[in-house]
Amino acid sequence: MNSRLVVTFTTLIVFLIAALAVPLGFAYASHRTNRLLLDRRADATRFAELADQAARDDDRTALTAEVVRYADLYGAAIRVRDRDGMIVVTAGRFDGDDQEETRLALSGRTTEDLPTISPFGPAKVLLAEPAGRDAQLSGVVLLQARTDQSRLDVSLVWGALALGALIALGYSVLAARQLARWILRPVTELDRTTRAIAEGHLDARAHPGAGPSELQRLEERFNAMADAVSGAMERQRAFVADASHELRTPLTVLGLRLENLEPHLRSDGTTEFEEAMGELDRLALLVEDLLALARVEAGAGTETKEIELRPRLAVWREVYPAKDLTLRVEVPEMSLVPEAAARVADIALDNAQKFVPAGGTVTVTLSDGVLRIADDGPGLAEEERGDALGRFWRSGAHANVPGSGLGLAIATELAKSCGATLSLLPAVPHGLVVELRLAQPYTDL
Repeated sequence: MNSRLVVTFTTLIVFLIAALAVPLGFAYASHRTNRLLLDRRADATRFAELADQAARDDDRTALTAEVVRYADLYGAAIRVRDRDGMIVVTAGRFDGDDQEETRLALSGRTTEDLPTISPFGPAKVLLAEPAGRDAQLSGVVLLQARTDQSRLDVSLVWGALALGALIALGYSVLAARQLARWILRPVTELDRTTRAIAEGHLDARAHPGAGPSELQRLEERFNAMADAVSGAMERQRAFVADASHELRTPLTVLGLRLENLEPHLRSDGTTEFEEAMGELDRLALLVEDLLALARVEAGAGTETKEIELRPRLAVWREVYPAKDLTLRVEVPEMSLVPEAAARVADIALDNAQKFVPAGGTVTVTLSDGVLRIADDGPGLAEEERGDALGRFWRSGAHANVPGSGLGLAIATELAKSCGATLSLLPAVPHGLVVELRLAQPYTDL
């Protein structure tokens, strides 16, 4: 947008400068041509008078001397013809044919116009002046003059105009760039703010202060909208967190009371009691996950401090053998990662021990800032991998596996909190890979 505005402004400025400089340049060329015509016509008129006097006196000595002296002094060519068109006096070297000019001069017409002088020519101009008056014409004077000085004058003026136009264009382009930046400054600020909000920085706001008043008002209204949306989201998170927190105690009390009722149940109610306890446990897990998600989204408990990854993974070495699973840890010694990344690894390992069949293997690797948890379980289809990071999503094949469907959603928010990117990829030949690309490479100490 900035480039298009600069190009548009510059194009308009170029047309404006051209509309001023080009006519001015041609006007000066026309002026210089007319001045040359007047100067040389005065000389030709004087020679015509001398030629007419010489014809009446039948003595061309003075005329010849004056013509030769003038030709030598100014580098011009002069030719005097009588009324029959015969050359009577000549000096200098003539270029081209003078028959048409001679015919017009003998008809009583003098040269009124010359070709417009420019830096590129013509090199010489030809003037014709009749000698005598009206029907008593005694001949014609032809004067061919060089235009070197005139062309030099036009070249200097055109060069000055071109230089001035380039300087004006340069300053105009700078002014156009500044004007475009000033106009687009609110748009750039809004783009920066929206990008920051999209990256999870909900407190980012535009800073009005420059640009057109209409766009400044747009920034102010955008900030008001962002405040309203942020406030609504914050109230929603607070409600989820408060509701989850308040439900923990009633659920715990309800579980205790159900357990106290167990000795008083008849034998045929044992199955329903176990199912009720299972649903209660699932509800308690859901409340815990909702509370964890609300805390992560609110920024609580997602400090960017770094911890060692290998000791954090050691706790899973006891869980996996109990499920007849193999856990391989290919992480360098003393590797530091953000705490949020370690929590993502915990979520991925917890999911893997639920869905990988007995005898399976789960491998944890950390290399070049990429943390990967890969398993050889059934994995997920391509369309399922795109949905699995959402909230409350569960695969139809895993409907009977305990869980709330919030684990990967929490992992996604944890990844955002430390500037990382979470992806689900297929494993070869089968299985699932949870890949976390950290914002910066974490290497072993």
